Amino acid sequence: MIRVVVQRDPIDIASALAEIEADGAGAVASFTGLVRADDGVSVLDLEHYPGMTEAALTALAEGAATRWDLLNVTIVHRVGPMAPGERVVFVGTAARHRVAALEACASLIDRLKTEAPFWKREVTADGSRWVEARHDDEDAAARWR
Repeated sequence: MIRVVVQRDPIDIASALAEIEADGAGAVASFTGLVRADDGVSVLDLEHYPGMTEAALTALAEGAATRWDLLNVTIVHRVGPMAPGERVVFVGTAARHRVAALEACASLIDRLKTEAPFWKREVTADGSRWVEARHDDEDAAARWR
């Protein structure tokens, strides 16, 4: 099962994990990304293009499910303004064995950083700036392609 959600509401980790674990898999891996306050960031604001973003996330999830024989993939991504410490993304994968669940989860996180169509703007006391993918993010994603 593949579940992709893009939402403005806070991410309910307990609910997301409960859905993945209900499939009877032998292994579940998950990642939760939080907004960092690096360089004085007070707000991270994510924008997306509805429909296009969900389709891109679904394609990434389907690719992972095929490559690692997953039983379940869940991606929940927030959009809108968020404060440091808030959850911005949750990725959960379930498989019969741990290697598949762990590798698929790592792959999805690396590829979301560079391939998911979100536009990120950081707000600091000095103003705001758009955030681009970093070279180390590109390198991490490249190892899974």
